[in-house]
Amino acid sequence: MTKFGMFNKFAAHTGKGEELLQQLLKAASLVENAAGCELYIVNTSPSEPDVVWVSEIWDREEDHRASLSNEGATELIQATIPLLARPPEQILVVPVGGKGFTA
Repeated sequence: MTKFGMFNKFAAHTGKGEELLQQLLKAASLVENAAGCELYIVNTSPSEPDVVWVSEIWDREEDHRASLSNEGATELIQATIPLLARPPEQILVVPVGGKGFTA
């Protein structure tokens, strides 16, 4: 089965990086038991204090899309958008193997 993955770069308004980080950690807890979510890791940038990266692996792209309508997701997204300095940058990938990866 081909997995669906992505790296998301979220840039907060100056000084709002910690607040953005907390929102994305809440998102991580929302998808903890989401169908098809294999990995959702929130990362900070050592050189950009207002940037947060999220690494995701899903069984299918449809599972990811469905997670956006899970209970609490819409409210969390709406609360996070004002923190962003610009739209998130997204890099789509096809995970194929490595430590922690399940085929």
